[in-house]
Amino acid sequence: MKLTYFMIFFVCIVCTVQAQQSTYCNPIDLDYGYTPIPNFSEWGRHRATADPVIVNFKGTFILFSTNQWGYWTSKDMSTWDFHSRLFLQPWNKVYDELCAPAVGILGDKVIVMGSTYESDFTIWESSDPESNEWKPLVEKFEIGGWDPDFFTDDDGRLYMYNGSSNRYPLYGIELDRNTLNPLKTRKEMYLLEPDKYGWQRFGEHMDNTFLDPFMEGAHMTKHNGKYYLQYGAPGTEISGYSDGVVVGSSPLGPFVPQSDPLSMKLGGFARGAGHGSTFQDNQGNYWHVSTMMVSVKNNFERRLGIWPAGFDEDDVMWSNTTFGDYPHYLPNSEKAGEFTGWMLLNYNKPIAVSSTLGGYTANKSNDEDIKTYWSAQSGDKGEWIQSDLGNVSTVHAIQINYADQDVDQDRLGKRTDQFHQYVIYHSLDGKKWQVLHDKSNNQTDVPHAYIELEQPIKTRFIKLENIHMPTGKFAISGFRIFGNAGGEKPEKVKDFMVFRTEKDKRSAYLKWSPMDDAYAYHIYYGTAPDKLYTSIMVLGGNEYWLKTLDRTKTYYFSIEAINENGTSEKFKVLKVE
Repeated sequence: MKLTYFMIFFVCIVCTVQAQQSTYCNPIDLDYGYTPIPNFSEWGRHRATADPVIVNFKGTFILFSTNQWGYWTSKDMSTWDFHSRLFLQPWNKVYDELCAPAVGILGDKVIVMGSTYESDFTIWESSDPESNEWKPLVEKFEIGGWDPDFFTDDDGRLYMYNGSSNRYPLYGIELDRNTLNPLKTRKEMYLLEPDKYGWQRFGEHMDNTFLDPFMEGAHMTKHNGKYYLQYGAPGTEISGYSDGVVVGSSPLGPFVPQSDPLSMKLGGFARGAGHGSTFQDNQGNYWHVSTMMVSVKNNFERRLGIWPAGFDEDDVMWSNTTFGDYPHYLPNSEKAGEFTGWMLLNYNKPIAVSSTLGGYTANKSNDEDIKTYWSAQSGDKGEWIQSDLGNVSTVHAIQINYADQDVDQDRLGKRTDQFHQYVIYHSLDGKKWQVLHDKSNNQTDVPHAYIELEQPIKTRFIKLENIHMPTGKFAISGFRIFGNAGGEKPEKVKDFMVFRTEKDKRSAYLKWSPMDDAYAYHIYYGTAPDKLYTSIMVLGGNEYWLKTLDRTKTYYFSIEAINENGTSEKFKVLKVE
């Protein structure tokens, strides 16, 4: 009998390990709160957060972001537990939430402060944030700061950085470690140079129309004796929202910019990678978390993404957003941060639905654009959406991105009492169906549900059936199925050409021969042939206007084709003066 119990216990342990996901997919699946800004209610209720900071505190990841009435903790960067907590905001006592918070580690404590211009602002501390135990560290902080950041150097000295403006630079200042009083006065750190760096220009097409570029979201990382001050630019509502980095030999500079953004995501399903922070996992790997834009219900409708990051042998800081909204391996995997190789199987493939609300048509659920979505006529049980992969394929994972259609909330802010319920079916012929994933009893809020199958399956049709919506209609901005179609990878791209304009070397025109066996392309570029750290996914087309370059530097380019089976061999690296 003892052996029987042992065997049952062993089997349960094995099942638990197998059920644990080893991958994740951006946008990360958090129970995002609803926008707290009453003046924006005319656009309809919707989820939003931005300006994330993740710190690794005693082996636990702690995530703060804007307007969430609390924070998340995680042991594995896959499952995030929300902790409700109202940090008093003097300028906004009605909603009591933190905006663009600073989070730092001071000794054996986590310290937190929100953005403020007030001079009597509280800074909070906790030695046990997992238990949600907090107390004021400083009741009245002498200086305010919008988009602040705390940084503790190896020698124990504490610094604060801040700034959010399309006119003024980022600032830095040293604080007394014990009292947090400022030492000396703030010092200018860096001001945008859009005349030199094309990516810093404001506008969806980086043409500086409408507004001057904004600079915000300071964050400091130290590596190998150097200081990497990161910042978001040129605007949170545009696809080119990125994090840049300047490098110095001391915490308060002077700093020299890296030519290209640390994190940029111009193409794909979800775009933008600005105003974020860099952190390390328990194995020492670097990661970068940042803001992804939606900007449909209003300009500040946003989500979060996490990217592998690091430093090369020349101390150049990088972040990899290639296939940035496809499945990647989590820190608990031997392949931490690597792309899984699971391709998107249903881009622009046939879609069937139970009903359609107005112009929110079915094809908008798999057009690889988070801004567009399909909506059923109701949020009732039984509404469904079905994707035909075109042929029998190997499916590894599914991502369900819900859209906010006719959301009916009785109050703005964080909800901890809502949940999604659904069932996923699969079929070889579209007639005989089997349950693939049953979440009909789910009690959690999963607006960007990501399901990594315990075992891959071979199938052709995938159907998602609604059981329960937390609010609003059953609407999907991205029903995304990942795996391998079992065919040939695309051929190498032919006739790749890059024409850099003499008039404005911040821009270049790229063109290549279209490939019949590809649904997308990756353009890679950088300022050295072995440092092509920036990539852009182009869906469908065979040309691209690039406006992100450093006008003073020589660049190197390559390209690869993408289909449901993988990627092609890369084109030889081109040098472009």
